[in-house]
Amino acid sequence: MYLWLGWVVVCYLVYLYNYILVHKTVNYMSATENFKALGLSLPPAPTPLGVYKPCLVDGKYLYLSGHGPVQDDKSLIIGRIGSEMDIEQGKLAARQVGLTMLSTIVANIGSLDKIKRVIKVLGMVNCTSDFGRHPYVINGCSELFAKIWGEENGIGVRSAVGMGSLPDNIPVEVEALFELY
Repeated sequence: MYLWLGWVVVCYLVYLYNYILVHKTVNYMSATENFKALGLSLPPAPTPLGVYKPCLVDGKYLYLSGHGPVQDDKSLIIGRIGSEMDIEQGKLAARQVGLTMLSTIVANIGSLDKIKRVIKVLGMVNCTSDFGRHPYVINGCSELFAKIWGEENGIGVRSAVGMGSLPDNIPVEVEALFELY
């Protein structure tokens, strides 16, 4: 009996030692700290141009309406991928949409640290009919979220689809669902 109890204590102490070792060497940063480390800036949070809410909290979920690529001067990035824009410009526009969404989160719930994880992203790409790399473009937004909340919590399920047009000829529109703490 005492031998068995001794092994349980030894196993627990080994586990505790490894836990402390891992957590002391890994630098856990908050979403806000991760954002600051990227050296990026948030554009102004957009105001609705129609009859809708930019975000809605329902219990432990935050729904974000479709967002476009708002720049620091409040102007939109415009252009169709495959004609006025190439794929890399589209990916950068998708990252800008992600920044715009982060701005809406901060403006409406106060902090990126209130987001537990990304649940779902729907990315819409304004592109020519022969363009087929929609997921690559939307990676601009998804990669940003993964850097903010980490790969475990920053990557959710996702759809990336092509559209014949988007409002004001923006190249990318993204909507998302997040889980709150």
